[in-house]
Amino acid sequence: MVPILSLWLPILLSAVAVFVVSSIIHMVLPYHRTNFKKLPSEDEVMAALREHKVTPGEYAMPYAGSSQAMGSEEYQAKSQQGPVGLLTIVPSGPPAMGKSLVLWFLYSILVGIFAAYIAGQALAPGVDYLKVFQFAGCTAFACYSVALLQDSIWFHRSWSITLKFAFDGLVYALVTAGVFGWLWPS
Repeated sequence: MVPILSLWLPILLSAVAVFVVSSIIHMVLPYHRTNFKKLPSEDEVMAALREHKVTPGEYAMPYAGSSQAMGSEEYQAKSQQGPVGLLTIVPSGPPAMGKSLVLWFLYSILVGIFAAYIAGQALAPGVDYLKVFQFAGCTAFACYSVALLQDSIWFHRSWSITLKFAFDGLVYALVTAGVFGWLWPS
């Protein structure tokens, strides 16, 4: 067993490495550029949402509010007529990249903490690099990738987009595993 506090360096350095790799993936590689489509009549839809003072939040259309309401004729008719959708409205203005980048880094530290905890409970100091790589990598993959599948299952996110992000998560997990294997206490 390895105490989690003795793994502070791989936790921190894996978060830094994942941050750098994710920046390269999203700023240099082109495969995420097709994740979103332009809405037809974008200007008119945006104007309508502004007119109705839609505030930031998560919306469903049509909205039922309860399972009983989902069975109503009105809800069924709206669903049949369409469009049916889920809508996320974010605050107006340029994206708050600074805040998002800080939260992403903190999330990467959290993933490193989970990887450190699982590997630290299962492995002793001085174990083989590959064993550390397996435990830390599997834990990081579960954190970065497996949880994304529910977005496609429940919220109809395109499977191709989910799989792209899951691939990113695999890369982040491999980076995390490599750092942990490299810096595992002897």
